[in-house]
Amino acid sequence: MAKAIGHGVASAANTASTTAAVPADSLPEATWRKSSYSGAMGNCVEVARLASGDVAVRNSRDPHGPALVYTRAEIAAFLAGAKDGEFDDLAV
Repeated sequence: MAKAIGHGVASAANTASTTAAVPADSLPEATWRKSSYSGAMGNCVEVARLASGDVAVRNSRDPHGPALVYTRAEIAAFLAGAKDGEFDDLAV
């Protein structure tokens, strides 16, 4: 479950776990990157590791829009499922 980050402070100790998005601009320490598999049409998501160890995710078409912040454990669980093909039906 994504965590809301208040006032750009990325700290698991002071945030409650919610599904709320935060403005990507409120994460100044984020260095965003996207997959080399991303298309030229901007149809991709970008990820950034935060100083807290959490991982932020945003839509590359809206770099100033919302970002969701996940714990490392949440990202690890998602990536394990993606590697095992659990979400392949979503790309068809």
